[in-house]
Amino acid sequence: MHRIDAYTTTHQQGLYRDKNMIRPFFIALQFLTRLPVRISSAPDEISVAYSLGYYPLVGLIIGAILTSAAWVLSAGLLLLVWVFITGGLYLDGLADSMDAWVGGLGDREKTLAIMKDPYCGPAGVVSIVLLLLLKFVALHTIMESGNLTIILLAPLFGRAVLLPLFLTTPYVRSNGLGTPISSCLPRKLILIIFIATLAGVFFLVGINCLWLMLMMMLFFCAHDF
Repeated sequence: MHRIDAYTTTHQQGLYRDKNMIRPFFIALQFLTRLPVRISSAPDEISVAYSLGYYPLVGLIIGAILTSAAWVLSAGLLLLVWVFITGGLYLDGLADSMDAWVGGLGDREKTLAIMKDPYCGPAGVVSIVLLLLLKFVALHTIMESGNLTIILLAPLFGRAVLLPLFLTTPYVRSNGLGTPISSCLPRKLILIIFIATLAGVFFLVGINCLWLMLMMMLFFCAHDF
């Protein structure tokens, strides 16, 4: 009961003082990109949790920037812009995950310790190189085909998939970057946002985006194996 009361008080004092919900959006934008965003004070846990709902929108913003740049840049330069906008956040996460997967040998504590290590091992380096090569080839092929809608939607889906992951996956650490999101997650709202995102994209783009949705759901389902 005390925990519920504390949560309600924090909820009321933290998030709802921002009536237009702009603060969680800026938190998401600051975390997921290198775009110049300034937040006047340290974000509270509730605002951080609600920022998850803006991840698809931030992905759409990244996609819009990349799509605009694709008209004047080559695939290699566009990839450079992509890495710069995101600050390489996903590359860092990929490297940590690969190092932990290879070096952890199925041991939970060892795996978590490797993920917390700031140094990048051979598996992490190889995974980054392979991913960047794959993305370069994909961008070159997409730009040659002229179907830039894929570039617009890929960052959106890449961040939208985090919503069902947080809804269905227990957070492994008791104190980490994702702890505020996991502990204070507005589950119903996040589910509604995720469904609305898929429906909105399908309504605007049509059947052409169906394979991207299937790839995203395949990635989501793969976390169970």
